[in-house]
Parts: sequence; C-alpha cells; structure tokens
Amino acid sequence: MKQHPFKIASLGIQHVLAMYAGAVIVPLIVGGALKFSGEQLTYLVSIDILMCGIATILQVWQNRFFGIGLPIVLGCTFTAVGPMIAIGGQYGISSIYGSILISGIVVIVISQFFGKLIKFFPPVVTGSVVTIIGITLIPVAMNNIAGGQGSPDFGSISNISLAFGTLLFIILLYRFTKGFIRSISILLGLAAGTIVASFMGKVNFTAVADASWFHMVKPFYFGTPTFEWTPIITMTLVAIVSMVESTGVYFALSDITGKNLTEKDLSKGYRAEGLASIIGALFNAFPYTTYSQNVGLVQLSGVKSKNVIYTMGGMLVFLGFIPKIGAFTTVIPTSVLGGAMVTMFGMVIAYGIKMLSKVDFASQENLLIIACSVGMGLGITAVPDVFSHLPESVNILTSSGIVSGSLTAIFLNIVFNAKRTIKEVKVSEQITS
Repeated sequence: MKQHPFKIASLGIQHVLAMYAGAVIVPLIVGGALKFSGEQLTYLVSIDILMCGIATILQVWQNRFFGIGLPIVLGCTFTAVGPMIAIGGQYGISSIYGSILISGIVVIVISQFFGKLIKFFPPVVTGSVVTIIGITLIPVAMNNIAGGQGSPDFGSISNISLAFGTLLFIILLYRFTKGFIRSISILLGLAAGTIVASFMGKVNFTAVADASWFHMVKPFYFGTPTFEWTPIITMTLVAIVSMVESTGVYFALSDITGKNLTEKDLSKGYRAEGLASIIGALFNAFPYTTYSQNVGLVQLSGVKSKNVIYTMGGMLVFLGFIPKIGAFTTVIPTSVLGGAMVTMFGMVIAYGIKMLSKVDFASQENLLIIACSVGMGLGITAVPDVFSHLPESVNILTSSGIVSGSLTAIFLNIVFNAKRTIKEVKVSEQITS
C-alpha cells in the first residue's frame, strides 16, 4: 500500500527525535571530556548526525555485499563512550580514529562467520562487558554534575541543583507520560535544563552565533588516524559486543516485520556496521551500531516501511550539513548534561544486568566469571596504576579496566564452558547442513 509523502516525512521526523538525544549526547560527552573548543564540538556533533544518516542508509539498503534490509536505525554505541574518552586522554584523539578504523575492518573480516562465533559470547560474557563499561562511565557523569573537572564553580549549589533538577524532570516524564513523549524524555530533559540554566546566566550562545549555516565535511578533520595496540584491542572488543547486541535487534525486527533472517543476511548486517565504522573513522566521527529505541518505535507505530527509515536517514544527512543546528546542542551546560548522564550511563549498567539475568546463576562457574571480570574491570578503573611496573607488552592488556575485565570474562568462559559451546556449534551446523 502506497503511503502519503507527508505521513512518511512525519514518521521520519519521529524516528529522528527518538534517536536524536542519544546521537548528540555521545559527541557532547566525548568532546567535553577531551576539552574540545566550541567550534570543534559543533563540528563533531554535525559530522556524527550526518554519519548516523549514512550508516542507517547503508544498513537499510540491501544488496549483494552489505545491508540487512530491515527498518533499522544506526547511531554511535554508548558502550564506546568510556573507551573513547580513555583512549583520547592517554593516546590522543588520532588514536581513537585509528582504533575505530581497525575495529571496523575486523567486523567486516569476521562478519562471514560471526553467526557461528556468537555462541562464544553468551550473556555471561556480554552482560559482564556491558556492566563493566557502564560502571566506568559513572565517574564521568558525577564530575559533570559538579560542573566538569577543572571548572571554577566545581561542586557549586547552582550546578548540583541544575543537574538533579534535570534528572528529576526526566524521572517525572518517565513516570507520568507514555509512548512518544516518554521515548524522547532525555531530549526534553536536556532542553528544560538548558532553559532554566539560561535564566541563571549559565548558557553561552557564542558557538551558535559563530557557526555557519552550511559546511562541507572534511576527512581527517581532527588528524590522521594513528595506531596503538591497547586502543585497537579495546575498540575491537566494543565492536564485538555491539555485534552481539545488534544480532538481538536484527531478530527483534525480523519478528516484527515477519521477515526470516538467514546467516547471509546477518553477515550483510554486520558488514554494513563495519563499513559505517570505517567511514566514521575516516571522517573523524564514531563507530555505529543499531539503536534499540527505534525498534520500540517501529513496534509502537506499527509502520514497518523502509521508506520511512530512508527518509529519516536523508533528514540526518541534511541536518549534518548545517552546523548552526548542531551548535545549539553544544550550549547545554555541563551540569545539565551530567544529570542526564546519570540516567543514561545507569541504563548501560542496568542493560548489562538485564543481559546477565539470562545467565544460569545456579552455576558456580558463571558466578565466578562475573565476579572476576567485573571485579577486575572495576578494580583497574579505580586503581589504574596497579600493574604499572609490568612489562609494556603485558601492560597493553592490563592498563584498561574495560580490556582486562572483558578479556577475563572471555577467557574464563572458554575455560569453563568451551566444551559445551563447541558441541552446540557442531549441532547447529548439522541442523543447517
């Protein structure tokens, strides 16, 4: 049945609004943590919005090589925020893009057989990894609540009030609204917090005034990618976790749309995400993955048309060429962002715990995997110099709480569950052959 262009456009706008807060808050957090200037932050937001559109179109456009052909929206994964801040702080901004580039290539290389490999990343591993990433993000949120590290009014009553006022507003929206309003509650919370902050004299519109109405995107805007082992391992682990999460989204949407997915379809879906991350790295944006909030919107609206997602992708590309719009998001005060971050980063932890709820806790082995991996990840995050005297080659794996915690989960899962996993893979191969 042919849909009216106005209806398609309005549904596209709804999808943009549902993912916009998640899309813009990632560059705001990462750029803020790495002390970007107003001009750099405006560019980062604009290029991220544009790349979200391109990544989405790559995934929806099904062809021989990539694209799963489902009404999927792609955006920057929250699981990459903590690692990117850590990499940028220790190795420099260019190293972030080098690690994203290599992780995208790895995704494309393993896409052909990841459908089988996924059994080696059960909920006990992925849940532990996502929980560790969420825990490492909370200190960022708490610093921002106080006004941001190094700010002259750090911990002031006005900053604390703004942060918790924003958080309270988001909670009230969740409690008393439903459907679409609830789905954009974080976006509304950021807007309300910024309006209140403007009356307090805490909003500076210089970035908006200075931003141009149109710009051309530039490859390597922040520098040519550089390559370091620790960042590459970190971002590759993040990419693999994202692939596991995306698999769940693929199957959820295939169920909603009534489309049966083959192993070839999954491979093309993974390949589209890898390609999106490579393009993101070249244009100094981010790694991209499926946005589950838009899956809820497809279910809620009942509209499963790919034309809506194509339209939405086109809108994002259009917005990405207009820095003036992107600049409006950069005026959000740090403390207002901090209030929203508590919700969002806490949700990362909650999602990790939700993934862990599928684990058989009667198994002492599973309990040990979770205990050691989360303990290692949190411990190294809290005391980063604990392994500083080890050789540099070993320090690559021990200097990051996310890397060490994730590798601990993967290693212990292989030690305790490898025999059963290999048996399951063989059985599934016999069924499909």
